[in-house]
Amino acid sequence: MRQYLIDDLSPMERDNIDSYLKRNLQPGPMIGIYWIVLPSALLSELQRAHVDICGPYYCGVEVGKSSVCFELLVRSQANLHCDCIAHATHGQRQFILDLADKMLAEELIRS
Repeated sequence: MRQYLIDDLSPMERDNIDSYLKRNLQPGPMIGIYWIVLPSALLSELQRAHVDICGPYYCGVEVGKSSVCFELLVRSQANLHCDCIAHATHGQRQFILDLADKMLAEELIRS
């Protein structure tokens, strides 16, 4: 899977990231998992066509013991197997990376 990994986090940095994600993203089904819901303007043509059956679309974020991982796979909340589930487009990747950069800057993370 394609992903953006930030590792070698201190326990304090990891806790700050987890707190940031709790404040700014939707919680996932397990502790340490969060969803980045993609704005409709960033959806691919196929994802827009499927939004009523497969939407909303999101990318996962997982907080580990000393890392945070941003998935670059666009998932569907309603469907596990559909052509609209795909690797992030350039615009979607940039949205995720910008979110990660903003988080690192606001939480003063230097890893």
